[in-house]
Amino acid sequence: MAKRVKSRLDSASSLRVHTVEIFKEFTFESAHRLPHVPQGHKCGRLHGHSFRVALYISGPVDSHTGWIRDFGEIKSIFKPLYERLDHNYLNDIPGLENPTSENLAKWIWNELKPLLPELSRIRIHETCTSGCEYRGE
Repeated sequence: MAKRVKSRLDSASSLRVHTVEIFKEFTFESAHRLPHVPQGHKCGRLHGHSFRVALYISGPVDSHTGWIRDFGEIKSIFKPLYERLDHNYLNDIPGLENPTSENLAKWIWNELKPLLPELSRIRIHETCTSGCEYRGE
C-alpha cells in the first residue's frame, strides 16, 4: 500500500475554518390585531396564528465539539421570549403594539441578539404560506 504524502494543500485545508449556518425552530400560539390596516380589513379584527419562528445561527464550527452552538442552549436562550409570546395577546407586549410579522421578527432580533451574537437571521411564518425573514439590517 502506497504511503500518502501530505501536501501544502492538506495543511491549508486542515487549518481552514468552516462556517456553517444552523437553525432551531419554535412554534407558539398568539392572538393579535393590526391597528393600522384599512377599516374593514380582516387583520384589523382580533385573530390568532400558530406562529413558527426559526432562529438562524452562523459561525465557525468548533473543532472540538463539531458544532456552532448547542441546540439546547439556543432553546434555553429563547425560552423567556417564548413564554412572553405563547398564548398571549401580542399587542399588549411593549414594542409589539403593531404586531405584524415584520415587526415581530425585528422585535425578536432585538431581544435575542445581545444574548445570541451568532444570530444571523430570523424567519417567521404566521401561516403555512406567509411569513418574513429579518437579518438585522
